[in-house]
Order: sequence, then C-alpha cells, then structure tokens
Amino acid sequence: QVQLVESGGGLVQAGGSLRLSCAASGSIFSINAMGWYRQAPGKQRELVAIIPSGGSTNYADYVKGRFTISSDNAKNTVYLQMNSLKAEDTAVYYCKATVRTYHYTNYQDYWGQGTQVTVSS
Repeated sequence: QVQLVESGGGLVQAGGSLRLSCAASGSIFSINAMGWYRQAPGKQRELVAIIPSGGSTNYADYVKGRFTISSDNAKNTVYLQMNSLKAEDTAVYYCKATVRTYHYTNYQDYWGQGTQVTVSS
C-alpha cells in the first residue's frame, strides 16, 4: 500500500555534510508524522529526528545543532540535512512514516529499506 524510498547516503569525511531524502508513495490519505532513525552494527535502532504533522520537530540530543529535519507535504517527502558529521554518525539511516491510507481509518507505521551513511575520520 505504501512505499518509502530513501536516498542521499554515501561516504563523507568528518566535518562534512549529507542530505538524505525519503519519498512516500501509494494509497496515502494523510501522514501523521515522518522521521529518521539509524542503526549501527551491534546497536539498537534509535531515533534521530521526527517531524509530526503539526510541524513541531524533535531531535535526539546527540544531533541537536548539527542535523535539521524538514518536509515537503506536497511531495510526501522528508529530508534530513546532516552537517558537521562525526565518525559515530556512521549507520544505516531509515525513514519511517506513520500513514493513514484510503482503505483504513487507523494509522500504521511504514519503513524504508535504509541508506548507508559512512563518515571517515
């Protein structure tokens, strides 16, 4: 019903920047929230940033001042601008959207396949 496709990952040196994009498509009636999570080897998946439909953003403490989440509602797309990248930011970054489809009244979570971000020292 709903597909999320991430892009923008890659290899960057410490101190550099990357911009991730995630586009949602399918039978979307409305989106309650979109966000970014990341998972490094041997670690649990953790929240990076989230932007609810109301527009109030929430960031993990370790990215405040460095990352910015934004969205384009007309395109059902969420972005993550990552600046001043550190080696510890290396992870697979996943997009999540909480979506109501035309077929159901409840919201459900959908996940993208992930995009690799590697920050070299």
